Amino acid sequence: MDPVIRHVADVEPEVWHDPVRGHVSFQVVFSQDRTATSAVYTGRAELPPGGWVGRHRHPQPEVYHVLEGSGVVVLDGVEHPVAAGSAVFVPGDAEHGLRNTGDGALRLVYAFATDSAEDVVYRFSDEE
Repeated sequence: MDPVIRHVADVEPEVWHDPVRGHVSFQVVFSQDRTATSAVYTGRAELPPGGWVGRHRHPQPEVYHVLEGSGVVVLDGVEHPVAAGSAVFVPGDAEHGLRNTGDGALRLVYAFATDSAEDVVYRFSDEE
């Protein structure tokens, strides 16, 4: 497999504006279904002021690295403040969600130890 380099500005954003999933835009940077990569699916997410990602679960562990802004990560019902420089490990099947509590955008990188975005099946708590 060859190395792959991408510039995030070249990645088309996707948007959720949904009463269950949340209000967030994200860019899938590396995912085997879109890039010649494997073993990791990663992207960048942006939550506007008041934006959020609904409480959900998936089998794969996930990591957040907050680049800018401030907010709250809810892990198994417990709120944890996060800000630029925070890193969060979410175990597989742990219920989690995210909320921007700041005045500016909350930007973060997320990563899964799986080949592709298609591997991650989100189960939102409000849909169960």
